[in-house]
Amino acid sequence: MLKGPERIRSLERVDLTKLESAWECNVQARAEQKDLDPHNELLIPQATSSSMLVVRHGYVVGEWYQNSDKTTQWNIYSCTKSFTGTAYGMLFQDSLEEKLPSGKHVDLDSYAYSCIPEGSPFTDPRRERITIRHLLTMTSCIKGEEVGVFGLHPSKGFGPFELALGRCPTAKGVSVSELWGEPGTKWDYSDPAFAHLALIFSNLTGMELEDYMRDRVFDPIGLENFKWDRIGGSDGSIGPHTYANGGMHITARDLARFGYLALNEGAWAGRQLVPRSWMEIATRTSQSLNKDYGYTWWVNTHGTLWSGVPRDAFAAMGYKSNKCYVIPSMNLVVVRIGDGPWPWDEGPFLRRIVASVL
Repeated sequence: MLKGPERIRSLERVDLTKLESAWECNVQARAEQKDLDPHNELLIPQATSSSMLVVRHGYVVGEWYQNSDKTTQWNIYSCTKSFTGTAYGMLFQDSLEEKLPSGKHVDLDSYAYSCIPEGSPFTDPRRERITIRHLLTMTSCIKGEEVGVFGLHPSKGFGPFELALGRCPTAKGVSVSELWGEPGTKWDYSDPAFAHLALIFSNLTGMELEDYMRDRVFDPIGLENFKWDRIGGSDGSIGPHTYANGGMHITARDLARFGYLALNEGAWAGRQLVPRSWMEIATRTSQSLNKDYGYTWWVNTHGTLWSGVPRDAFAAMGYKSNKCYVIPSMNLVVVRIGDGPWPWDEGPFLRRIVASVL
């Protein structure tokens, strides 16, 4: 880390005073008043612990911790989806180079259930027409947050993948067996849909997402202080498999490493770890139903996700306001992770970060 505000200002062109005001904005952050429903079990009015780390031109120019430190591993929830999406970009390249042990060719337009023998018989015949593209862009029409399904919490006696495949309702009795409609016609942020990607990956590669990413990405970039949960497999249920949707526990510094890899379009120390072509499409609008979503990354392509922030900005985002922002035009990576608040309008926070760049 660069020492001293004047050195940071002169070498990396960052105003540390303005960065510190962004940190104060984070510490004082509250869930929006209109969202303060005492019956909403997901609501978190305020964070009790958090961390923020800013990297510019490859240097840590600011690092702050609230009731935590550099060794604290945070559950970053749906930020994990961007790790899974990165693995898929590499999987498609492996397929092109005929490196998959299954010998199967797979790309964005491959039918998901052709890679999921566990998925037969279908609970809805339209599931057969779901593609991997639909799963990565939240357009599969498998029901999710719009019907109150957050995470993977199956009814008693079933596992999370049985829920994803529509074989059982959630613990609250919500069924996802029937699709909203024809795949590709509706956007719904769906954990049951995304869970399919863990099954597909394991079936195609014979490896778990965590093991594949450790070998191909985590070790090469020096990412060490993390844990990635596995789910399923109890009482005869499908699994266990890497939790593709969430369950990544990681330090702020290691999450920043992942963000820096994304900033550099998948390259690290002269090696192209993730195909540049994948990073280019993954971090831009992927479909017309929700222009703020790419392929597992949230994107500002149309300037509608974050006003006053460059349009090339994108982020991994998860519950409790866990975020890893990347702004290529500013050569900037910003990690903000913690235990709340939720929901949070991070616009003022982000704009203070942007204003700190000289």
